[in-house]
Amino acid sequence: MASRYSLAFAVLGAVLMAACQWFIYVYAPVEAVMGLVQKIFYVHLPLSWWGLISFFVIFVYSLAYLKTRNPAHDRVCTAAAEVGVLLATLALVTGSLWARHSWGVWWTWDPRLTTTLIMWFVYAGYLVLRGMDLPASRKGVVCAVVGVAAFIDVPLVFLSARLWRSVHPAVFAAKGGGLDPAMLTTVLLCVASFGFIWAALLLTRIGQLAQQERLEALLRIDD
Repeated sequence: MASRYSLAFAVLGAVLMAACQWFIYVYAPVEAVMGLVQKIFYVHLPLSWWGLISFFVIFVYSLAYLKTRNPAHDRVCTAAAEVGVLLATLALVTGSLWARHSWGVWWTWDPRLTTTLIMWFVYAGYLVLRGMDLPASRKGVVCAVVGVAAFIDVPLVFLSARLWRSVHPAVFAAKGGGLDPAMLTTVLLCVASFGFIWAALLLTRIGQLAQQERLEALLRIDD
């Protein structure tokens, strides 16, 4: 069942992502100040948002695991962490490319960037913890506790540009301004296309982890 859903999501995501190329390079206007470099925004923002959603999934399923000790919940946390760190890494890379053109530097210790980098290190450490040689039940509990605690930084990343003075651009202005309607339509389509790809990756990885556990159980029986 999961494999069918992941295939469907992958196909939908691929089709929508292909359509997004027309919206990005033809439909959406060229930004007056940054020019064509601004187009990286349509990749950077979905990567960032779905990375944050991945970490929220870890938080929710870590709580569920602590309550139920269901291994399926632990598998979701593992898959979400792997996908989330991948997306966060790509978000940092695309953000640095954008910053180099916009600010003249590859990196600046802006509140949004700093909290994002801290978040990346926290969840990269979470993956290292996942790779430790511990009994499955003990590892699940330790990782679930870390998964809950690590989420503290995620709201800070999302709110950092509002809580502290930041040079990071706001996507949606509170009063006036904001995105051009064509840009807004394009970015929402890009977010949707990345969402389908995200779901396909997550379900595929969950299925792989379930298969791995079944194979390891069979090997233990044979021994």
